[in-house]
Amino acid sequence: MTEANKDAVDAIIDQWHAVRPDLETAPMAVFGRIYRISRSMGDAMERAYARYEISRGEFDVVATLRRSGAPYTLSPRQLSATLMLTTGGMTGRLDKLEKAGLLSRKPDPHDRRGLQVTITDRGLSVIDEAVAAGLEVQRAALTGLDDQEVAALTGLLRKLMAGV
Repeated sequence: MTEANKDAVDAIIDQWHAVRPDLETAPMAVFGRIYRISRSMGDAMERAYARYEISRGEFDVVATLRRSGAPYTLSPRQLSATLMLTTGGMTGRLDKLEKAGLLSRKPDPHDRRGLQVTITDRGLSVIDEAVAAGLEVQRAALTGLDDQEVAALTGLLRKLMAGV
């Protein structure tokens, strides 16, 4: 690899090799890049969703309702489980999204103690635009890869995720 092709992770690995040549740094090369890509893309997605006055976390809630299909209704417990959030964390997001008019909460007709969360018409419109904007950011990030490389990367990441 030429110096021109090296990135920040390569520099970190080179430093480790200089002080600890005994270390096998291949895992660092993989996960260092995954972490940096994740941070960078997370920031880019946050900017894309900000145009719709929602955060990534709020996007996840409304997108989960949208993906659930008509009537776009789930319980707070179902949302929490899907998004791996505590009920307290979910309540905060639901409060903000309800105040913004993107979803509504009403009593569950089948469970007197439960609630149903439903996406509003405004929420449908916002999420449909936001998901398209987010996909465009992701698509742009992949422009350096051809279709075969994207498919190979997808398969490798799926395999890695299954082992983690």
